Order: sequence, then structure tokens, then C-alpha cells
Amino acid sequence: MNTSRKMTAMTTTALMTAVLCILGPLAIPIGPIPISLTNLTLYFTLYAIGTKRGLAAYLIYLLLGLIGLPVFSGFSGGPQKLFGPTGGYLIGFIGMIVVAGIVIDHHYDKKIRCIAGMFIATLIPYMIGTAWLAYVSHITFTAAFAAGVAPFAAEDIVKMILAALIGPVLRTRLIRAGVFTYAPADDPQGGNRETAGTRMSDEIRKTGQSK
Repeated sequence: MNTSRKMTAMTTTALMTAVLCILGPLAIPIGPIPISLTNLTLYFTLYAIGTKRGLAAYLIYLLLGLIGLPVFSGFSGGPQKLFGPTGGYLIGFIGMIVVAGIVIDHHYDKKIRCIAGMFIATLIPYMIGTAWLAYVSHITFTAAFAAGVAPFAAEDIVKMILAALIGPVLRTRLIRAGVFTYAPADDPQGGNRETAGTRMSDEIRKTGQSK
């Protein structure tokens, strides 16, 4: 990876971390688990910068929240939030990013596949979060699922649909702007593989020249 790409990677990761810190605290408190914009922001992050950088941005976000910055839902932060009733959902998002990111990186312009990938991936924080909520609150798994997942499942699906509709447009524009350089098959040894951004940019230029 050359210096320019490294700088782009660092800048876009930092930018999406900032976006998470801004949108993450915004939530509507209903029951023990508030309605959060965190997962929607993560879906768009995957479209914008890919799995590796999206995961890095989220881990930085978690670290900032862990040390006390009010970046979690309801403008909260600190270890008590990460290990409180909602902590399982925050940890589960790590697995969601990896699974959804792999699907989006390979099929970002295939809406149905991406929605399916995001849905399956979101089951990870659902299950981990529900299990942790049940443990911390001393309630059954069923009761925890009813309180922490069931009321928000429909709106989460709406978020996935929005991401699948807007995300491809976002990525295409970032490619045209020369910002998107992430490729799921990037060669860690710095080989001569083309990035997804480079290939798409070439395709866009060819299309424009043929018109």
C-alpha cells in the first residue's frame, strides 16, 4: 500500500469514527434498550470504507466509549455502559461488521444479497445482546429477547433496506472521487493486485468515454 493510500485509509477511518461518535449517542429511550442509530451508521460505514476500515473505526469508537467519552446511546460512556445491559449488543456489532462487511464488499451493488447479509449478520448482536441482557438482568432469554430485540426488529429491517438502497450510490460516488480504495482481496504483501476502487473507476471512465 503506497503512502497516498495509507493516508486515505487513515483519514477515512478517522472520519467514520467521528461519524459514529456523533450519531451513536442519538437514541430514543424505549424500555431497557434504546432505539439507536449505531447499526444504521455501521451499515453505511461498510459501504463507505469497507470491512477492515469499518471494523477499525468501530473498535476505536468502542475504545473511546470505554474510557468515558459520551459516544454510546443516550450520550453515555464508560465501562459501566459496555458491561451493562446493552453491552452485549455493542460487542455483538463486531461480528455483525465482519459478516455483513464480507457480503457488502463482494456484492455491494446486489441489493437483495446485501439485505440478506445484513439481516444474517445482525442476528449476531441480537443473540449476544439478548444472552447478556438476560444474564445481567436475571431474566429468561425469551424475556430478554422480547424486551431488547422484538420491539426493534422491524425498524432494523427498514434500516437495512435504506442502507442497501443508498449504500451503492455512496460507494460509487466515493470511487469516482478517488476516495474509495478498499478491496476485500487487497494483497497484504503489497502485490500488484488492483483494488476494487481502481477497477470500478476504470469501468466508469470507459463508460463515460463510450457515450
